[in-house]
Amino acid sequence: MIRTTGFAICIATILFVGSGLAWSQSQRAESAEVKAEALEQSSSSEGDQTHPSPSGVITKPEAQAVDPAGEMPLDDALTCLARTIYWEARGEETAGIEAIAHVVMNRLGHEGFPDTICEVVMQGSEQGACQFSWWCDGLSDDAQEEEAYFLAKEIARKTLNKQLQDRTGGALYFHRKDVTPQWSAEYLRTVVIGRHIFYKPDDGAAK
Repeated sequence: MIRTTGFAICIATILFVGSGLAWSQSQRAESAEVKAEALEQSSSSEGDQTHPSPSGVITKPEAQAVDPAGEMPLDDALTCLARTIYWEARGEETAGIEAIAHVVMNRLGHEGFPDTICEVVMQGSEQGACQFSWWCDGLSDDAQEEEAYFLAKEIARKTLNKQLQDRTGGALYFHRKDVTPQWSAEYLRTVVIGRHIFYKPDDGAAK
């Protein structure tokens, strides 16, 4: 009887601790999503360079608690930005990954594009006529490499927090170096970073 009681107490303790950890992760994720939405709204104002207050900054544990397996619906700013970074630039050096993140944020702050990150990355049709190739390639959008997705969320966090310098020169467009799309002749090349070439319109107007 004593052994049975002790075993029951042990199981109850494990379940209690486990539920507490799950609650903590849930709370962190919720906090990150709320902060990301506020940062997104701030960044959607063209030219707004206001940095968040310390209480408004997304922390690393908060960011990593969001979409931990890389398979949640694309319905919050942090997940949409991280998934775009992951699919467009995973495997690149940090500077190349950060550059892709800044194209998304530059579009967010430009009057020619939508006012939320998810709308920016999903602009156009999901089947063939989109702005970001990962969104309309007909393949699964779930992240498949844990380490790469961890890094993508960390860069997404820092980008939303305005902790990273935009090295793209305000670019709104990019393409891989091994292709030459027709539209590239219409824009001003700003920089080459990693596997991508970045562009912006001569007159500042999106097309």
